[in-house]
Amino acid sequence: MISVDNVFLKYPAAKEDTINGISFSVREGEIFGFLGPSGAGKSTLQKILTGVLRGYRGSVSVLGTEVKHRDNTFYENIGVDFEFPNFYGKCSAIENLNFFSSLYNRKPLPAMELLEKVGLKEDAEKRVSDYSKGMKMRLGFVRALLHNPKLLFLDEPTSGLDPSSARTMKNMILEEKQKGKTIILTTHNMHDAEELCDRVAFVVEGKVKAMDTPEAFRMQTVDTKVLFAYKDGDDISERTTPLRDLNADSVFQKVLKEGTLQSIHTKEQTLEDVFISLTGRCLT
Repeated sequence: MISVDNVFLKYPAAKEDTINGISFSVREGEIFGFLGPSGAGKSTLQKILTGVLRGYRGSVSVLGTEVKHRDNTFYENIGVDFEFPNFYGKCSAIENLNFFSSLYNRKPLPAMELLEKVGLKEDAEKRVSDYSKGMKMRLGFVRALLHNPKLLFLDEPTSGLDPSSARTMKNMILEEKQKGKTIILTTHNMHDAEELCDRVAFVVEGKVKAMDTPEAFRMQTVDTKVLFAYKDGDDISERTTPLRDLNADSVFQKVLKEGTLQSIHTKEQTLEDVFISLTGRCLT
């Protein structure tokens, strides 16, 4: 589906490469996530994969086509939803969708049905200039689905959405996967990545630092910790210790002996914890 081999890219005014020797492959039908802080190169990589940036070195094959040599038929099979989608502000949402539908040769999906799914049916006739950021994000997602592409590129798809709209968006992404679509997701939201992605690549400073399934990352990298609370005189104190060291923890043993334990639970490691452990970088 996608094969990237030793790719570099430097912007004209930059002193160093923004993308620095990245290689990876994406299998048909999977959700593959690029995770990293702002400025890591995630969005640049998306633009290379979608043919927006063609001045790269190395090989980038998408749907069997070397991207720098792609023609207009390439876009019949991909859908793109960037974080800040552009629309014709003086036109309504449905007018925008009808226009974009006309650019493709294949029969579009029913625009009003898609708008209803993302909660925009009642605003279909409203000018897009009057839309909030969250509404534009949902409209951008609909536009990416209009021509029923084989491959979806989604850049921060839940950014600016309220919890209910974000849940709807994630459910629709999973529905598209169930239909057999391949989905490329870029985000710095680790909760989205854990919930949606089959595999993830940690991107830092234009390089892939690590790549695996979310579950494998959590299992192989960081120890589970235990948080317990105990009565300490008139106060309640808390202590965190690695699960593997719990039996040897002197405070825990003392608490058990004295019967002052109030609560205990495991503190599971998140994908963000693993990211920080492997890269030494935070996501913000």
